[in-house]
Amino acid sequence: MIILKLGGSVITEKDSVSPKVNFDNLNRIATEIKEYLNNSKMDNSDLIIVHGAGSFGHPLAKKYDIGNDFTMDQYAEKKIGFSLIHNHVNKLNTIVCSALIDNNVPVVPISPSSSVTAENKRIYSFNLDLLKRYLNEGFIPVLYGDVVLDNVCKLSVVSGDQIISYLASNLNPDKIILGTDVDGVFNKNPRLYDDAKLIGLVSSLNDLDQLDSTTNVDVTGGMVGKINELLTLTDFGIESKIINANVPKLVLDSLMDKQVKGTIIKK
Repeated sequence: MIILKLGGSVITEKDSVSPKVNFDNLNRIATEIKEYLNNSKMDNSDLIIVHGAGSFGHPLAKKYDIGNDFTMDQYAEKKIGFSLIHNHVNKLNTIVCSALIDNNVPVVPISPSSSVTAENKRIYSFNLDLLKRYLNEGFIPVLYGDVVLDNVCKLSVVSGDQIISYLASNLNPDKIILGTDVDGVFNKNPRLYDDAKLIGLVSSLNDLDQLDSTTNVDVTGGMVGKINELLTLTDFGIESKIINANVPKLVLDSLMDKQVKGTIIKK
């Protein structure tokens, strides 16, 4: 089994103030996934896709400060924000699934807001029975970062990376591929510094000491958040790789288990 993450920074224009899809990347990646399925001996049941929210989720999550303390007088506004965020990320999920369906990939959307609850911003319950049944029937589930009900905070954001961590710890995939908008993990933000160095292997939290404050951060944790989620999976022997999904054929080559540039997360 492979879990493929499509970063919000890849499939959307993440810095856009309004929701905007990067259709060039999305359609290209959809064709690469179809090509992988055509050339792989694996069944569709061996693939799960999770995508980020990008410009469809992060600006609104910041605006409404979902997941942080609020007074009951503010609850009505928070609920509107919750609804808006879910509506936006659900629209993105529909667009992603449509691109895959246009390439004859049998996908089925699974909405975290309808299947996940959290406790203090961490996944508390997630009934995987339906997801497993879809897999057994040959469908490819497509999940995404979403807002969910929280037993402590009432409302919180569950990132695509946290969903991957939960799925992997329960389904034990052979590998995880994270498609981002950079070549992997750098010691500093490669967009700001020409001397930024790619870190080829991360095996412990100590390796994060190489990262400085210029490393990309968003409302769900940025690159450091991704690494923390993936490091928890190394205890299960699950290897992850962070690659640049902006580069044509890199998603395909990674799915086909070819050697590609990136950062490996393993013990």
